[in-house]
Amino acid sequence: MRSHTYSKFSPETADAVDLQALLEKLADFLLQSGFAGGRQFEPWSDFDGEADRSLEALKQAILDALIESGQFTPELLEAMRGDGDEESEEKLAELLDDLVKRLTEEGYLNVQAPPQMPATNQPVTGPGSLAHAAAKSVEFNLTDKGIDFLGYKSLRGILGSLGKSSFGSHDTPYLATGIEADGWSKQYEFGDVLNLDVNETLTNSLARTGSLDFPLDLDYSDLMVRQAEYRSSCATVLMLDTSHSMILYGEDRFTPAKKVALALTHLIRTQFPGDTLRVVLFHDSAEEIPLATLPQAQVGPYHTNTAEGLKLSRRILLAQKKDMRQIVMITDGKPSALTMPNGAIYKNSMGLDLAVVGETLKEVANCRRAGIMINTFMLARDRALVEFVKRVSEISRGKAYFTNTMTLGQFILMDFLRKKTRTVS
Repeated sequence: MRSHTYSKFSPETADAVDLQALLEKLADFLLQSGFAGGRQFEPWSDFDGEADRSLEALKQAILDALIESGQFTPELLEAMRGDGDEESEEKLAELLDDLVKRLTEEGYLNVQAPPQMPATNQPVTGPGSLAHAAAKSVEFNLTDKGIDFLGYKSLRGILGSLGKSSFGSHDTPYLATGIEADGWSKQYEFGDVLNLDVNETLTNSLARTGSLDFPLDLDYSDLMVRQAEYRSSCATVLMLDTSHSMILYGEDRFTPAKKVALALTHLIRTQFPGDTLRVVLFHDSAEEIPLATLPQAQVGPYHTNTAEGLKLSRRILLAQKKDMRQIVMITDGKPSALTMPNGAIYKNSMGLDLAVVGETLKEVANCRRAGIMINTFMLARDRALVEFVKRVSEISRGKAYFTNTMTLGQFILMDFLRKKTRTVS
């Protein structure tokens, strides 16, 4: 009798891991904020300066994410590690290396390694080796594909909390599939798009002729067309406060703001391709950053130059020919800095300095005259800040929202979607 020997099939562990689920779990790590310039700029903070973007930190984050997500159970981890011998440690290291390689090959991350020159007697592998030193110096960054994926996941998460999670093309506060049919029908006029309302057209024909015999007797006056929603194009500048308080006192308020920006970017790209979104950071001064660099953006320097942020945002919006222009400002502090005519930065850490507030309100008025609406999303409830934001809303005819890091995305997304339509009478 012929005999066969079967060995147990063991697929590669790295190949069995769901990369998208892993990447979603890594979102907070990949978008983590910190103080620009390192811990020396904010020694009393709970944050350890700049975010660690080394390959070694990435591998540790992957390991934590696998355990947290249940894809890599503690039992499997124990089996991989064995008794802590060199062979089991090598297996675990190989698994993490393979996962980083897959994330890179799939286009979610790119890894850049500076050239390494080994010391005289430095081994290639093992503790204190060239490979170990390289893992600390190699840096990773999100690719455009990775940023888009995190934007998609952030958008789905926000929509899920609003009670809707499917994509479609309706101009409603929710994203849902369907056909626009909420406008009143009107009699067809020369030049109208022939979006025929069949029911109303047949009703007119029946009322006129009293018959629905074929062929139908249709007259020009019987034709009725549906009125759809007017889709306006909108230019948006997202103004993000990066003053030191955004990650002070142990709470990171800036990373959730990054997620909202990525979610808005994905929404605009997939649902409203005629719209634009730009990002402006304001602190001691203000600057525009490309969306591709948003994941690496950090908090700092210290103060809040709201006037300079508004001035830069207004200049960006006036260069775009859109039906609507708006500024979405996310802040947790009062204006405390001002750019002087000679370029120097005047600062008052106490906030609500009369000179600073006066110039800031002038910029708000300039935005209103330019037809730019300012909606402010406050991540704090300080009485003085509330009064200042109320004044900004009165001047700009915008709105002010009290929110926190958990509900920030819901408020901003709902506000954006409500502005996307107006009914044509």
